[in-house]
Amino acid sequence: MSDLYERKNPHRLYRDRENGILLGVCAGLANYFGLNRKGLRLVTAVSTLFFFPFILPAYIVLAIILPVKPQDLYKDEGQEKFWRGVSMAPSDVFSNLSHRFRELDLRLQSMEAFVTSREFEMDRELGRNAKKSD
Repeated sequence: MSDLYERKNPHRLYRDRENGILLGVCAGLANYFGLNRKGLRLVTAVSTLFFFPFILPAYIVLAIILPVKPQDLYKDEGQEKFWRGVSMAPSDVFSNLSHRFRELDLRLQSMEAFVTSREFEMDRELGRNAKKSD
């Protein structure tokens, strides 16, 4: 099987210190929910002006509770895209996989039908005769 299935879903909520400005909480939240980092920072800054007693303690608590994002969380961009899709829209991912397996099954049935047909047998026999005459 593929490496995608070896580990549990690595798409979790982390603090992203690499892309963060202060403690990486907004960058981690933006990464997890697929939002724009600058937009989330702007919303957080504006909401801090109006809801200071709630936002600042929540930010500090998240900075303490959330683990720092590991360096080698994903092997490549394809793996990150796969796990993000599984987390955000699992039904879409699994319906897409079901559709792909259905297509593969139909192709396999078509190949089996050809291999077991008389036409394939005749082509094989003609191919042998052509090789013997060379």
